[in-house]
Amino acid sequence: MTEIAHGAVVVLPGEAIVSRWWRTIDKGVLGALVLLFAVGLLLGFAASVPLAERNGLPPFYYVYRQAFFGGMAFVVMLGTSMMSPDMVRRLGVIGFFFAAAALMLLPALGTDFGKGATRWYSLGFISLQPSEFLKPVFIIISAWLMASASEPGGPPGRLISFGVLIVVVAFLALQPDFGQAMLTIVAWSGIYFVAGAPILLLTAIGMIVGLVGVVAYKNSEHFARRIDGFLSPDVDPRTQMGYAIDAIREGGFFGTGVNEGRVKWILPDAHTDFIIAVAAEEYGLVMVLFIVALFGFIAVRCLTRLCVERDTFIRLAGAGLTVLLSAQAFINLGVAVRLLPAKGMTLPFVSYGGSSLIAMGALTGMLLCFTRTRPQAEIGDHLLSNGYR
Repeated sequence: MTEIAHGAVVVLPGEAIVSRWWRTIDKGVLGALVLLFAVGLLLGFAASVPLAERNGLPPFYYVYRQAFFGGMAFVVMLGTSMMSPDMVRRLGVIGFFFAAAALMLLPALGTDFGKGATRWYSLGFISLQPSEFLKPVFIIISAWLMASASEPGGPPGRLISFGVLIVVVAFLALQPDFGQAMLTIVAWSGIYFVAGAPILLLTAIGMIVGLVGVVAYKNSEHFARRIDGFLSPDVDPRTQMGYAIDAIREGGFFGTGVNEGRVKWILPDAHTDFIIAVAAEEYGLVMVLFIVALFGFIAVRCLTRLCVERDTFIRLAGAGLTVLLSAQAFINLGVAVRLLPAKGMTLPFVSYGGSSLIAMGALTGMLLCFTRTRPQAEIGDHLLSNGYR
């Protein structure tokens, strides 16, 4: 007898891939992702027009680009979600080595676009940010290593994955990109926690991260400036944070009205890092709560479905991807309301950005793949298949 996770599913002989995909996909999560992208396009019509005007481009130039990259992201997401977990694992491991190599070559071949941090490759018509693509595949290889450690006679996967984490975080910090480095640590810790890490060990890792943060504060002017600004009791109203807080306050419950906001004409990053300020000003708290609810629904739904998953790799990888998506959204929203220091991080599927959209398409495609309805062998069969007698 076979138990079925997330409800009954019948495997029909000769059934088309698309038909089976539609029956087994989590339509709730898929719908929430579509709504997030729709909200991003709606806000793009407001936030990107001032940017286009400053650059002497047609008013909706960046909206069209966001729609184009969003279309590419959804193709990647749907294609990835149709794959088997084994295929996703293989491609993720291969992709990690390419993304890691691209990250390591940034100091020599990358550009900073005048922002003081070398994070991009400029290809003329598009810029690529390797860290965006590195995050989901890092989750895959970490989950694979930790899952292999649970097998009889398996390698020390947890220790190896920790070593990989140190290397990745070091290269991110050299850019410098402390926000992405911290996000990577949080996601890895989520995988390690699900894999059964002792709380004391995670606490020790947190203390080490804090110590590294102190060292970075004393040796990095870029990092120290952001921390000092966050800790200051007063907010300079002429800074991005000051303008964002004023916009959120002005929006109130229902907002000032469509296209009535002023912050998008002032903030240079209104279409990316501070897109939520535009949403709060023009559409009010109602829109902000709607966006938060969508991210919350995706996180809870995915974790709920992964709780009954008996394949160790799928459970760990799915949990890590969920933590990564949720943490990035939390950081972006937290920065906008001054709960966290400024980190220069996009809001998934809502902010403008080609690399961010396509990388998020890959991440959510993997997540949809891992949460698809599939037969779950009885626990006794699962243990026997892993060598337990």
